[in-house]
Amino acid sequence: MRSQIEKARIFQQLHAREGAFIIPNPWDIGSAKLLTLLGFEALASTSAGYAFSRGLTDGAIGREQMMAHLKELAAATDLPLSADLENGFGDSPHTVAETIRLAAATGIVGGSIEDASGQPDDPIYSLELAVERVRAAVEAARSLDFPFTLTARAENFLVGRADLKDTIERLQAYQDAGADVLYAPGLKSREDIAAVVGALDKPVNVVMGLQGVQLSLQELAQIGVKRVSVGGSLARAALGAFLRAAEEMRDHGTFSYGNEAVGTRQISEMLQAANKL
Repeated sequence: MRSQIEKARIFQQLHAREGAFIIPNPWDIGSAKLLTLLGFEALASTSAGYAFSRGLTDGAIGREQMMAHLKELAAATDLPLSADLENGFGDSPHTVAETIRLAAATGIVGGSIEDASGQPDDPIYSLELAVERVRAAVEAARSLDFPFTLTARAENFLVGRADLKDTIERLQAYQDAGADVLYAPGLKSREDIAAVVGALDKPVNVVMGLQGVQLSLQELAQIGVKRVSVGGSLARAALGAFLRAAEEMRDHGTFSYGNEAVGTRQISEMLQAANKL
């Protein structure tokens, strides 16, 4: 198994090389092992996917439970793992910094902090506070004994504020505060993505697998995107197949879903191979 610092340096190198790479999002140990076996170069956790697996809504997992989950994921793979750290599990810059230090102790090599407050009446932090939070996360990351890759997220589009100008200004401010990677989930078009990439000097992450804009890895690389994540979409795809199968049984009393299910032997052989990596 690679050391944490080795994984961290590999993760840095992925962001420094030419082209773009995919960083898929497992939601449990099994999905992390399977994605590792399939040949991906790095993984990222998904707060939504993990919450769904626990019977909860996105954002309902507390920090202590999330840290335990990250420790399990990091131990399940030899790949660099970045973490969805939501809004840092608190409003204050101090809390965000503490979250970075706690997360680093789980074995991850990077993580994201978002500027969403979680408050329906005021869903995005003021720019001043958001920048202070990113700066605190950066300071905590730089205090570690390995190179932690910090991603700063601008959440406007996910909370119904399709304000590209403000989103870009926020990402530029987070870049100036020291973030290593910038990320605005929910961008609606190729043009929006290109505008974000063109306005920044550091690597940009985009999320695919959502409804809306559909671009290939090659197309995103041509725009200048460096990293492509898929958020909770793999977990939702699995749950979609589960729900369709359950509805078929309930509504029709039939079981044809089994024709599309992966075989027990195939999964067992894949997990056996994954456990040898």
